Amino acid sequence: MKEVKRNTTTLKSNVNEDNGEAYGRERPHLAEDREITKLSKELLEVCVSRHLSAAELCLLGIFSKGLMDGFGVITLATGLKYEGEFVSNMPMGRGTYTWPDGSTYTGEVYNGVRHGMGTYKCARSSLSYTGQWAKGKWHGKGTAYYNEDKTSWYKGDWVMNNREGWGVRCYPSGNIYSGEWKNNTRHGEGTMWWRRMGQQYVGKWQDGVQHGQGTHVWILMRMDGSQYSQSNQYKGDFFQGQRHGEGTFHYASGSVYKGEWKNNKKHGQGKFTFQDGRVFEGEFVDDQMKIPNLNGSRAPTPLGGSPLSDGDSFKLGPDMALSIECLLEKIPEKKRATECKQVEFVVLQQDMKLRSIYSFYSRLGHPHSPDNTFLLSRLQFWRLLKDCNIHHHGITLTQIDHFIKEEASLAEIHSPFTPILHRKLLSSLVIVAHHIYSKDMMSQNNVLAACLSKLITDAILPNAKEVKGFLFKQPDVAAMAMKYTKQYWEVYEAFCRVNAAHRDDVTMTYRHVLWMFKDLRLLDHELTTARLLEIISAESQDRNNLSSSLDLEITFLEFFEVLAGCAEVKPQQVSDVLEEDRALLRSDSQARGELPAMEMGSTTGQEVESQHVRTEDHKMPHSTEDTVENRHEVKEAQTSEVDAKDHKLNLIQTIHHFLNHIFFPAYEHHQLVTREMET
Repeated sequence: MKEVKRNTTTLKSNVNEDNGEAYGRERPHLAEDREITKLSKELLEVCVSRHLSAAELCLLGIFSKGLMDGFGVITLATGLKYEGEFVSNMPMGRGTYTWPDGSTYTGEVYNGVRHGMGTYKCARSSLSYTGQWAKGKWHGKGTAYYNEDKTSWYKGDWVMNNREGWGVRCYPSGNIYSGEWKNNTRHGEGTMWWRRMGQQYVGKWQDGVQHGQGTHVWILMRMDGSQYSQSNQYKGDFFQGQRHGEGTFHYASGSVYKGEWKNNKKHGQGKFTFQDGRVFEGEFVDDQMKIPNLNGSRAPTPLGGSPLSDGDSFKLGPDMALSIECLLEKIPEKKRATECKQVEFVVLQQDMKLRSIYSFYSRLGHPHSPDNTFLLSRLQFWRLLKDCNIHHHGITLTQIDHFIKEEASLAEIHSPFTPILHRKLLSSLVIVAHHIYSKDMMSQNNVLAACLSKLITDAILPNAKEVKGFLFKQPDVAAMAMKYTKQYWEVYEAFCRVNAAHRDDVTMTYRHVLWMFKDLRLLDHELTTARLLEIISAESQDRNNLSSSLDLEITFLEFFEVLAGCAEVKPQQVSDVLEEDRALLRSDSQARGELPAMEMGSTTGQEVESQHVRTEDHKMPHSTEDTVENRHEVKEAQTSEVDAKDHKLNLIQTIHHFLNHIFFPAYEHHQLVTREMET
């Protein structure tokens, strides 16, 4: 079980939000104060010795007894100009300083130095400040704007040019901090609101990060009309930007954890209350409950810390209820209850990791949505199995379809559109694990649990979310390709043949794919038979033995992956059609939200409410809004980003062109010729 996986990004990074104000660079008035001091000294010298020449000073104004007194103008040879009130040759009262670069200060002056209320505007940047001054520095109450459109600002207390005391800082992103400051960093009591991330923290800060008692809230962004709009909330101790010490986490699902934390992870003694009321109280290590070893040498402590006996009842929630009767029938009846219980313990131990994996794969092929709550489809389930190399264990995806079919009809067994609920995924993993590892685990006390634990530890967790193949690697490309799913499912079905093992079933092999490409006359000097075989064997365990995989039955995913791989090879033969594609694809890119949700599965509020909140929602914000970067590096990064976008657009165009203007027309022509020959 894991509600929050390890967070490697701490709030120390938030200090970077303020690093952009490099005060010696962004506040030229610091250097200019020296000019003002020089001016004041020279005026005093005029008052005492009168030895300065007209070339060094230009004085214009009202004189009394040889001294400038009242309104006047003085300009240094350096170009620094003061226009305002004088008292005995000294700038005193209200006046305006103008520097050679155009920067200005208008306000109160005392002994030639800015002191009192005044406004400074920097000509070299968009920096401006209006407020109190002391001895030429920002000191007291004041407001500073850091950009031209005034979206980045600070309003509050200053101490000698530093934000110190109480103030409000609005960052260019719209994020806002309101609270105490020390030496230009968030320090003391304060509230930070991360606008785009929908997060808020209220509590203690130290050196720019959360430190001490505080409350952090993650507000879940949901689409209009969603039946649930909730938030995750942590209240407790923070240490250097991480949850650390004693604290309580309320999950949007209704689950609650109260206990000890270490480096953003549940660690130590704690109590976890599930949304259905079940309780685990005991020790947590690295965000996981400490449960028994599968060999039975250690007793679990799911309730109140007392060991679980054979007579105790411990059932998973409705969204985790396992359907593994087909496997339990092979276990002696007296051992079935214990076996089932141990499997449930393994599922519970890895709960949040598996939920995160479910959520990740259910979003494949979907354009980004603020709701991000989809049901896993069989197509995405196949991709998970392929990414975890399950097909390298002497078992095909079509065989797995039959192992987990339960009461599914023949039309649903291999359909890419069949929804896979979370509980169905868990049950399927148990069944797959048994088929792969049962022979190696016969000596274990709890065979099913041992197999499942090995599958999760050795195959699922190390490989999940590392998407392979041609189809889903790039989200935008996948979202475009998914629009053709129904069309190419019809093509797949048209070329399927009767399954030798299951006479009432029809499937396809890679050899059928080769024949199909030949029949459709798609092979040429670019897409040769050898190149097609390379694409077919791209995810094979033994790529040097291509013939061994030709007669393996394949799912629609594997068929579609071949088409996507061929699209990258097949030349675009009609340039004018390609130009039309570009315009169409730009339009598609702007309206990707119109992709029918049911093609890949969607979910309801009731189904989602039964799932714990994903770990990703609990990560701390990583802010680098004001970080000063080298302009050359920024330009290179922008160029690289443009190149990547161009490459992505070209890839989308290539696949779109192949599927829409090469493959499908060839298929329709073949079907037409076939029908004519039959008549």
